Amino acid sequence: MNAQEIIRSIEAEQLKSNLPDIYVGDTVKVGVKIKEGDKYRVQPYEGVVIAKRNGGINETITVRKVFQGVGVERVFLLHSPRIESIKVMRRGKVRRAKLYYLRDRVGKATRIKQRFDRPL
Repeated sequence: MNAQEIIRSIEAEQLKSNLPDIYVGDTVKVGVKIKEGDKYRVQPYEGVVIAKRNGGINETITVRKVFQGVGVERVFLLHSPRIESIKVMRRGKVRRAKLYYLRDRVGKATRIKQRFDRPL
């Protein structure tokens, strides 16, 4: 058994199997585990997926939301133990792989059409 096979077998144990199909343009609610003192709680983070990167154990999504008039983006490692749950709230109809242009838009210009041909 060489080193790559050992790494792959360890990574396979860490992969989550209960993840929904996530596409760029979707509005998702990510439950993030946050440690406060010695307790953990789950904080929801809801926004639009503007980018997906990598694959396998290193797969990440970038989620953008506007909070109190300020755009906030977070990158989530999908298979991280810190991610409690991911729920797709609505599907977005987009024609790009990366939605970085949403950073320059304000208000109603940031809306994305809803897509009905893919189930939630």
